[in-house]
Amino acid sequence: MNIDGKPWRTIWLEPDGHAGLDAIGVIDQTLLPHQFTTRTLRSCDEAAEAIRSMVVRGAPLIGVTGAYGLMLALQADPSDAALAVAFEQLNATRPTAINLRWALERVRARVQPLPPEQRAEAAKAEAAAIAEEDVAMGEAIGGHGLQLFQELAAARPPERRGEPLNVLTHCNAGWLATVDWGTALAPIYKAHRAGLKVHVWVDETRPRNQGASLTAWELGREGVPHTVIVDNAGGHLMQHGEVDAVIVGSDRTTRSGDVCNKIGTYLKALAARDNGVPFYVALPGSTIDWAISDGLAEIPIEARSAEEVTYIQGQLVGAASAGAIARVRLTPEASDAFNPAFDVTPARLVTALITERGVTPASEEGLSRLYGVAADPASAAAVPG
Repeated sequence: MNIDGKPWRTIWLEPDGHAGLDAIGVIDQTLLPHQFTTRTLRSCDEAAEAIRSMVVRGAPLIGVTGAYGLMLALQADPSDAALAVAFEQLNATRPTAINLRWALERVRARVQPLPPEQRAEAAKAEAAAIAEEDVAMGEAIGGHGLQLFQELAAARPPERRGEPLNVLTHCNAGWLATVDWGTALAPIYKAHRAGLKVHVWVDETRPRNQGASLTAWELGREGVPHTVIVDNAGGHLMQHGEVDAVIVGSDRTTRSGDVCNKIGTYLKALAARDNGVPFYVALPGSTIDWAISDGLAEIPIEARSAEEVTYIQGQLVGAASAGAIARVRLTPEASDAFNPAFDVTPARLVTALITERGVTPASEEGLSRLYGVAADPASAAAVPG
């Protein structure tokens, strides 16, 4: 994607300049939209901290970062013991998104049979392959989603066919959450570039405000018309016919089609069902956890720091320090806060899943047919190639 006319990805290899080792460049997403800054990650510890602190975030991107994190670890120490320690360190950073473990297991399987001196280079090649596949999957998701949007636009009554298609999204599932293109925003970018009029209702997505901070920033750079709304406005807009479709991403999807996404997604799905608005989930195959079926019972939900609720970060205006980024308290000092980062939307509330392989009902049969996996947990331990 482009930032001020320059093509960017969210993660890239760059020479460290120290002993001929590679390092990783990333965009620091904790400072957006007010500051665009990049960071260089030179060690497994730094990669793990970048994932944990959400310098990088989004299920596909943290998977790629984890893969490169193993490369960084193996550059320092290619032994079996170091590989095991790095794997567990990276895997523990974010428990909900399945992409992280999937990518780590893929790199580990690639390097374990090799002699130590070949492992770092093999890890780099495998991580780079995962990154390129992510870009291709995002673009494919965009193409399949574009077809759905075109069908929705064509199905509207004649008096509305010249109006923009109003799409509501929650959290950030754009190119900042992946390597490029994104998942839920990829069809929007494809539609915009194809000349289909589209307008996006951007949920602010409390408490970290990934919609207001990241999705709005992305859409603005691409020139997509959008409006930021408070999280609780979506149902009201649906009741008044102002939403043609809801599209969100996923951090983990069960083989039965239950979807785990940013907290608040479930409420949007309920409102969409009550108002007859299609509710789509866009995801790559790497986000499907073939080993589990019941999302409510089996997906671990990350509880993040209460300070994400009690404080907010923003840019100061109208003062001598205008432009500075500041953190301010929102709640009384004595008030407790609880911060579950995700919720689970049951498959019955999902109109369809949009994947890189096509569109399917949110069901075990639909996913198994699309990916060629038997509807049997014993044979569904990994995403098929």
